[in-house]
Amino acid sequence: MSATGSPNLATNSEKAARYLARFRESPLGHFINGKPAEGRSGKRFTNISPLNNEPLGEVAAGDARDIDDAANAARAAFPAWRDVPAAKRRALLHRFADLIEKRAEEIALVESSDTGQPIRFMNAAAARAAENFRFFADRAPGARDGLALPAEEHFNFTLRQPIGPVGIITPWNTPFMLSTWKIAPALAAGCTVVHKPAEWSPLTAMLLAEIGIEAGLPPGVLNTVNGLGEEAGKALTEHPDIKAIGFVGDSATGSAIMAQGAPTLKRVHFELGGKNPVIAFADADLDRALDAVVFMIYSLNGERCTSSSRLLVEHSIAREFEARLQARLSTLRVGHPLAPETEIGPLIHPRHRDKVLGYIEVAKREGARVLEGAAVAADLAAGNYVRPFAFIGARNDMRIAQEEIFGPCLTVIEFADETEAVALANDVRYGLTAYAWTRDVGRAHRLARRLEAGMIWINSENNRHLPTPFGGMKASGVGRDGGDYSFDFYMETKNICIALDTHKVPRLGG
Repeated sequence: MSATGSPNLATNSEKAARYLARFRESPLGHFINGKPAEGRSGKRFTNISPLNNEPLGEVAAGDARDIDDAANAARAAFPAWRDVPAAKRRALLHRFADLIEKRAEEIALVESSDTGQPIRFMNAAAARAAENFRFFADRAPGARDGLALPAEEHFNFTLRQPIGPVGIITPWNTPFMLSTWKIAPALAAGCTVVHKPAEWSPLTAMLLAEIGIEAGLPPGVLNTVNGLGEEAGKALTEHPDIKAIGFVGDSATGSAIMAQGAPTLKRVHFELGGKNPVIAFADADLDRALDAVVFMIYSLNGERCTSSSRLLVEHSIAREFEARLQARLSTLRVGHPLAPETEIGPLIHPRHRDKVLGYIEVAKREGARVLEGAAVAADLAAGNYVRPFAFIGARNDMRIAQEEIFGPCLTVIEFADETEAVALANDVRYGLTAYAWTRDVGRAHRLARRLEAGMIWINSENNRHLPTPFGGMKASGVGRDGGDYSFDFYMETKNICIALDTHKVPRLGG
């Protein structure tokens, strides 16, 4: 349904237009060493709106020279930032969070316009970004703490030190929040950062860089270089002064980054793709399970790595669950992302829209049945809108069950018993998340052990608790974010061994 009649849409659109005017009036450049910078090459690319595919503005296409400028700034700023007292760094990062909250409306409206994500979710994402900074700010004083490991005649203790300048490459789906998820712990640890945002949604990265300077970050601590992955991204992953790369994106790009960073022995942290199962057993609370299934695949336009894109449903309840799913599909509200009631907005880019829609024909060729939700209103035809859909009667060997579609599309597969459910859930190359719905406590614990995924939710949608580890197995990633796990990536652990002067020192010769 169209949301163009919403009384709040006009207000949101007027505000968004004011915030977006700066990006239309002058090209979006980089942010290096504390100030805006034009691209060295003068090359640009056009950033288009997913709402109507019209230009939002021109963006500098950074190259190796821009990356080198940013890396040099990060390298020069690192010693002083590393030595900033942790309490002072904590206070500065709390100011960063304060300013994110102060500009939350601007961040949400710009990001919704740039990505097509509904404003209802982008409002929450801006708040979550501030929470990320506060969480890691409060952990900055203890980030370098280690362990006391005494031995009989020696005393060992460990400490952690920031690794140095790091590169952060972020995705296009919820870019501001995911940028803070990577950048906040890096800054809290004492690292300096070169950030390369996704070329399909670059706008809020500049807001983040501006907020950093306003909060008091010294020049060079947070640098942003726009550009294409094949040029700017590659130059960042290959740069010798960049000690580690944190990347969120697809698995194929993660493999390329690992290869590009190999000659300089870069540490890498990857949050990659997923084809995540949600398993519904016959004893589940079906009302709650349905709510969670629908939310986790159709919210954020289905463009989320943790989406439960495969529904594994026990045979005895399959017909009932499918009927409920079809009824719910017809009520999902597709519309302008700035309308408060919109639940599904346009996909990020025409190329991505075409990819997602292409799986409908794939499903039909493979023998699955297609359920379609509410049609897209005629007045939205210029944008990258798709109606939500689901594939019924699928098998796990079908492409629609194996490949990450990354859109508002659910693949439904039936199973006979717990053993088959686990086998189906694990029979993909990915292993990011898994969800299960059952009232059987023993089964819940068995599933938690047997499912091949880095994160398991039982009787819940994706519910993030910031101290817990976030990351995947298999082709879904390398390493973990969250809590102290983030500091393990951005810091080196050092062991110090001090003799008590009582042990016998080996002697050769003499």
